[in-house]
Amino acid sequence: MAERRVSIGWAEGLHARPASIFVRAAMATGVPVTIARKDGPAVNAASMLAVLSLGAEGGDEITLTSRAEDTAAAEAALDRLAKLVSEGLEELPETV
Repeated sequence: MAERRVSIGWAEGLHARPASIFVRAAMATGVPVTIARKDGPAVNAASMLAVLSLGAEGGDEITLTSRAEDTAAAEAALDRLAKLVSEGLEELPETV
């Protein structure tokens, strides 16, 4: 299992546009990823409704997790998603 803890870099948190960017990026990784707020339930990172239901605000700490069998792919995917979230980027970085 691979895991990353990061703070949300988007001022508005994971709402509307940032959530859409994040969900598309999570789907593009090709590995299963979950996202959770501190002390909250983990939800599918590739589901817009699930991500919006977190109510994650800017600065909140989230945990990204992947249980993909390909550990290297899971680690790389989480590195890319963590960078996207922590820096509040507008698109998934090509490389870490």
